[in-house]
Order: sequence, then structure tokens, then C-alpha cells
Amino acid sequence: MTDAVPRTVRLAGVVDESVVDGPGVRLVVFAQGCPHRCQGCHNPHTWDFNGGADTSIEQILLRATANPILSGITLSGGEPFAQAQGFACLAREANRTGLSVVTYTGYTWEQLLRSYAPGVRDLLLATDILIDGPFVRALADPCLAYRGSRNQRMIDVHDHVGTMAAYSL
Repeated sequence: MTDAVPRTVRLAGVVDESVVDGPGVRLVVFAQGCPHRCQGCHNPHTWDFNGGADTSIEQILLRATANPILSGITLSGGEPFAQAQGFACLAREANRTGLSVVTYTGYTWEQLLRSYAPGVRDLLLATDILIDGPFVRALADPCLAYRGSRNQRMIDVHDHVGTMAAYSL
């Protein structure tokens, strides 16, 4: 028996054009729901898993592809990996249209590689750049490109696919 492909994701909101959430001009999709609850979080309104609204993946893609200046989409949060199957579907479809995918997560790369949760591997494989790790207020640095604190890493996922194979499921 296979899992049904999600048609919606629960969102806190969307920003149509951003230059601070990854390279180029990006559509930023904010997942609703986050288990991390980092002190000093920039988006605490996204923590509640019951907040936000269900939004169709098709609607998000239409919004992204209608804007010719976009170079990609950014999946932020909340926590995209809390809805990994839906966001994996969104990311794969964005890739098919030629858009790059940046995914922010409060989990580390290593935690995600050890995860058995449905959709986590699929979302990683559909991501071009992963910004990993929780925001740590004591390590905050406003000079970092696309990151809030020094513990967070920018990982080119395509350069690390071999690492993923080392973690067998």
C-alpha cells in the first residue's frame, strides 16, 4: 500500500518576492507548525500546528510560475519537514518548472538523514540548498548570508547525496 500524494500543505503565509531567503529573487512559503520553538525565533506565529490555512500545492506553483523574475522557491517555517511529504511534492514540482529550492529547517542534516519519517528523504532530494539547525540566539549574527545564527549551515544537497546513501533506511 502506498501513501497518497498530498495535494495541500498548511501554510502561515507566502511572500511573493524576497532577496534575503536564498539566492536570487524567491517565492517564500512559510510552513505552519514547528516543534523547535527556538528562543528568539523570527516567526513564532508559525509554531502552532493548528494555525494557518491549508493551501493547494497547485495554487502555490501557479503563483511561483506566474512571476518570471523568480529564480526559485524557499520553504521556511515553521518547520517544512513537519509536513515533509507535502513539501517534497511542492519541491519536486518546482524543480520540474526550473525553479531552485532552498529549504530551512531547525533539524540538522545528520538528524534528517537518520529520520524514518515519511517524505524526509524525498524533500532532501528535491532541495538544492538546505539551511540546517535551530536558531540559537547566543550565536546570532546579522552578517551571515541567509542564516540567523552561526551554528546554521548552508548545505548544497546535490554535493552530499553520497552522504545520504551512507545512511541506510
